[in-house]
Amino acid sequence: MKRYHTYKDSGIEWLGEIPKHWEVSRIKDIFDQISSNGSELEENTYVPLENIESFTGKLLKKVSNDNNESTNLFKSGDILLNKLRPYLGKILLPDFDGGVSGEVVVLRSNILFKNDVEPKYFFYRFLSTKFIFKINSLSDGVKMPRTNPTKILGLEMTVPPFPEQTAIVQYLDTKTQAIDQKVRLLEKKIGYYKELRQSIINEAVTKGLDNKVEWKENEFGFKTPIKWVKKRLKDLGTLYSGLSGKSGDDFNQDDNPNNKGFIPFTNIANNTYLQKDNLGTVVVFDGERQNEVRKGDIFFLMSSEGYGDIGKSAVLAEELKDTYLNSFCRGFRINQKTCNPYFLNYLLLSDYYRQILIIEGKGFTRINLKMEKINDFEVYLPLDLDIQFEIVTYLDQKTQTIDKIIANIQKQKTVLKEFRKTLINEVVTGKKRVYEPKSSAVV
Repeated sequence: MKRYHTYKDSGIEWLGEIPKHWEVSRIKDIFDQISSNGSELEENTYVPLENIESFTGKLLKKVSNDNNESTNLFKSGDILLNKLRPYLGKILLPDFDGGVSGEVVVLRSNILFKNDVEPKYFFYRFLSTKFIFKINSLSDGVKMPRTNPTKILGLEMTVPPFPEQTAIVQYLDTKTQAIDQKVRLLEKKIGYYKELRQSIINEAVTKGLDNKVEWKENEFGFKTPIKWVKKRLKDLGTLYSGLSGKSGDDFNQDDNPNNKGFIPFTNIANNTYLQKDNLGTVVVFDGERQNEVRKGDIFFLMSSEGYGDIGKSAVLAEELKDTYLNSFCRGFRINQKTCNPYFLNYLLLSDYYRQILIIEGKGFTRINLKMEKINDFEVYLPLDLDIQFEIVTYLDQKTQTIDKIIANIQKQKTVLKEFRKTLINEVVTGKKRVYEPKSSAVV
């Protein structure tokens, strides 16, 4: 792509240099903020903030406003811009009429500028990281920062001539759609390898590695080798609780001499084996009655916002000194003379047993799993520790190979997404020229 021939100082520090023929106007001179409240919407026309994908402007899903909450009403062609946690970069240009949270600013082209404004150019302009960083710098608050709409509307914005806005939109539409298609193909590949990984686990922990053995049907609806036996988890080990008596102020303090390690929820939710480089810190004083984790412990998620994570397990494969478990979880310490903890964890991660545990989760705003459901949970397994070890070795090799493939595809996906951001940034800020004027005028 070419650069413009001449640039000028915009006079606005955060905008920097812009093409010489571009104008600068305040957002409030180009757009009106729409504050039209209502709760009655057509079905599936409400847009929750969490359903706007960060930095892409994609709508993941429309829903019905079942709670009849008061909403900001918008029309097709308006621009929706989040003021809550603006660093998330949630911007949307809807092609339908609907409603959105009051945490979203609704912008509509000013009648005076209507013939000079291509809304989608400004949609792309608002998606640029420079703009998102700027409105984030204007936010107030720490845990849930918000930016006052007045501050957003007062910001200056680059305004290319209308034909150039249109050319930029056409160019970015074509390029981003091509990138998005590549990302979708990579996501399909990731999905395939994740399914393959799971099917290998399912097969190995329910049928073993010897296809010549006799089988028996069990009450769970799948077959296991005839010599495998049914055991309750409480016959194999003991549950213990996570941290107790802690407040938010006790976690992740800098330079506190009483800091100890703790295993966060996500480390269990996202892994088969706990990752020692994904730990938080918690203040634990000498003499406190808290349960330290040990190598070989299995950890269960006992409380979750959704059913997908409830009962999910992960195992600790190395010693971690002075490390504790978060309060939403339970640890399970196995008598390793009767069971290999790494085998049991793989078994618990199989689809068959995961579905049974998920059914045991109860609740509405949060899903919870009772300790007795874990204690009384029944599994079929071989009592021969050598067989368990063989299965663990086999699964470690298979899953690690697949995990490396998935990680490589994820890197490709990340590179494409970063390229998408960079492309938008360079074009909407005038660093790169995509417009070729029909006249002989030089820009």
